[in-house]
Amino acid sequence: MNKRRGFLQTVAGIAGIGSGGAVTAPWLLASTGALVSQPAAAESSGGQIGKAEGQTQTAAEFSSKLRFEDIPVDVVQIAKASIIDSLATQIYGAQLPWSKMIAQYVMANQCGGKSRIMGMRNALTSAPYAALCNGAFAHAFELDNLTKPNSGSHPGATVLTAALATAQNQSKPVSGKDLLTAFIAGTEIMIRVGRATQHSQEVHGFHAPGTTGPFGAAVGSSRILNLSAQQTQMAIAIAASTTSGLLEFAKAGNGGMVKRLHLGRAAESGVMAANLASQGFTGPTTALEGEFGFIKVFCRDYDLNQLTLGLGSVWLTKTVMIKRYACHITAHTPVEASLKIKDENKLKGEDIESIEIQTTDRAVRVNNIAQPKDILIGQYSIPFCVALAFYRNPVDPRSFDESAIKDSNIMGLAKRVQMRALPPPGNSSDMSSIVTVRLKDGRSFTEEISAFLGTPERPMGHAELRDKFLMLTSDDGKAKTQETFIRLLNLENEKSVNWIGA
Repeated sequence: MNKRRGFLQTVAGIAGIGSGGAVTAPWLLASTGALVSQPAAAESSGGQIGKAEGQTQTAAEFSSKLRFEDIPVDVVQIAKASIIDSLATQIYGAQLPWSKMIAQYVMANQCGGKSRIMGMRNALTSAPYAALCNGAFAHAFELDNLTKPNSGSHPGATVLTAALATAQNQSKPVSGKDLLTAFIAGTEIMIRVGRATQHSQEVHGFHAPGTTGPFGAAVGSSRILNLSAQQTQMAIAIAASTTSGLLEFAKAGNGGMVKRLHLGRAAESGVMAANLASQGFTGPTTALEGEFGFIKVFCRDYDLNQLTLGLGSVWLTKTVMIKRYACHITAHTPVEASLKIKDENKLKGEDIESIEIQTTDRAVRVNNIAQPKDILIGQYSIPFCVALAFYRNPVDPRSFDESAIKDSNIMGLAKRVQMRALPPPGNSSDMSSIVTVRLKDGRSFTEEISAFLGTPERPMGHAELRDKFLMLTSDDGKAKTQETFIRLLNLENEKSVNWIGA
């Protein structure tokens, strides 16, 4: 059994990061152990559940009235970890070719602004364009955080990027506390929207984060702008008409660049929605729950009750999970199981005859891509990611380069990976996988994983979070990245967030 890894570590774990007088976040002083107890998973029973009962208004009232002092300490801790993780993925993602295309488009068409484009020092633009870039950068290489249970939400890539871009474009400095409050408000609403969809929008071919993201981004931006409940309701309503993103890249086996754009557009849409609402622009008051609202139009199955269930008492920000590998979330438990088999038995890829992966129906349906044509689709392919894990280090995103797609050993093993659905109820679980590796000498090894390192059940320790941050931001120089990490650990003490990305 894997040992549970606590997020809370002693300050000794960061010895050597900064000067001896560096301020340390109070939550790092707790003893090692499980971070928090997690909210119960939302059950997906299918069908069409719940009545329209003013859910859009309730969401707006909650988010507009939320104050930092109202938020439990453990929720703030997880929010800070998510922000740290997201900024690292943005900085790393900025250097990739498809990210540079988006940045070039923005710089050629921008109309001025004070919001920073991450990973491009001193590159300033308008808040919507910064959100577009940074949202796409965060998702550029399958490294950004999401949630467990899966809600089709990516808080860092959509809520943070929108809220931070909005904050940096204000005439007066926005504090770290205000950014955290906005991030948590947007995350709480967005995850609930995702849960309400029962993930059924993807059955119709919509990419879930492109449909949930505008709501979180709109709420986060609205909170930064200090909009009233009525204005926030309008921002949510406007965001509802911007939801988009198609899954055809997964079926076609090509065109994976556009997947990254979905999250950038979601963040951009949220910023636009909040700013329009601040000027009096309106949308339907029942944009979430109405007969032609987002939920009923996009989703075959849904549960309207999830839109406000436990709002203000059950903090779904605690379901955020941090990725460990640069691959789609459905590949994480198969990759972790494969690494355990590989390391415990000292195996090499050449030893393997075949691999069988039992996992969820959704993963078998969407991510069973035996021979991806490029690395972007490769990251979406479970057979490819598992095969790569036997030849390279999947923790390092640099392992996922175009040479991997051309590696005959990796591609040959990917061909010998068979996927099938787990028997019920495992086939509809969130991410459980059973991996069986059969060797050429007749031996076989099996490992079952339901929670990888980074999930709420097995949160990354402080050391793992720090290692990921420093690895992804290494091009900025060790001294600078260590200082940035320390300041982000103490984000609630920052009087301004304008320095982030400088």
